[in-house]
Amino acid sequence: MKKALITGITGQDGSYLAELLLEKGYDVYGTMRRKSAADYGNAAHLKNQVTFMYADMTDIVSLAAAMRRSQADEVYNLAAQSFVATSWEQPLLTAEVGAIGVTNLLEAVRMVKPDARFYQASSSEMFGLVQEIPQTEATPFYPRSPYGVAKLYAHWITKNYRESYGLFACSGILFNHEGERRGKEFVTRKITDAAARIKLGLQDCVELGNLDSKRDWGHAQDYVRAMWLMLQQNEPDDYVVATGETRTIRDFVQAAFAYIGMRIVWQGTGAQETGTDEISGRTVVKVNPEFYRPAEVDLLLGNPQKAEAKLGWRREISFEDMVARMVSNDISLLS
Repeated sequence: MKKALITGITGQDGSYLAELLLEKGYDVYGTMRRKSAADYGNAAHLKNQVTFMYADMTDIVSLAAAMRRSQADEVYNLAAQSFVATSWEQPLLTAEVGAIGVTNLLEAVRMVKPDARFYQASSSEMFGLVQEIPQTEATPFYPRSPYGVAKLYAHWITKNYRESYGLFACSGILFNHEGERRGKEFVTRKITDAAARIKLGLQDCVELGNLDSKRDWGHAQDYVRAMWLMLQQNEPDDYVVATGETRTIRDFVQAAFAYIGMRIVWQGTGAQETGTDEISGRTVVKVNPEFYRPAEVDLLLGNPQKAEAKLGWRREISFEDMVARMVSNDISLLS
């Protein structure tokens, strides 16, 4: 039986990955931060199937202890301050966890079990002000947020440990991936939750930022499968994981509200733009400049050709199905 250690197991990706590994017969260990009350987050339903341990990315002693206890064959680092907007409000925490914390974990792996295979969750936010379209593994990076900068450090330190110490260390440059377990602070879940609330008469309108931002969206369940595939290869490498399709925030809104039977008609431009239901005439979307980023990332579009060719990976959940699943789940939760 293989053993796997997942940091960030209580988040969206961590919980989906834990389910995948359990299905494959792994003995799964997960780290969580100590709080006044135990918080298993999205992995609460796995409490009796996963061995949970307290550890923190800023505390190398706890990470080394987690490695010694788990004796993991595979280590998946999904822990981070994961919300881009918060990285401007907490830049030092974002760096300590998302950058230096990754070095701590790599050191723990190197000292305790150097034959373990290591996965680092890199991000399309590293591309930021994109230098070419679409983005590949060879595209130059230009991060536009403290989050993106921290992820870039983590990406390069992972590569450095691979080349310096011979660790089997891979980075998955994951483009935006969503799901029913996405936190409500993220714009995608904010949209689907609002659509559900408007459908049930619990909310009148949702306020959003830049509707023209373009992203490459996939479902997290597909993307955690790519993580696992990277650690099953003969040689470690880095891979872009994306759909190869890009859509605007406006497109996401259209899809979410179409699921509840609304066709959104757009009026105005920029900060004055609104979205109105064509049938009822109700304004259900408004632009609020407060939600704009200090430095915007306008377009992200990944080329997954390498992952498809070398890993045999394919996304299975379409954009439309992903949005439908998220809205349906939010309606169920609210009901």
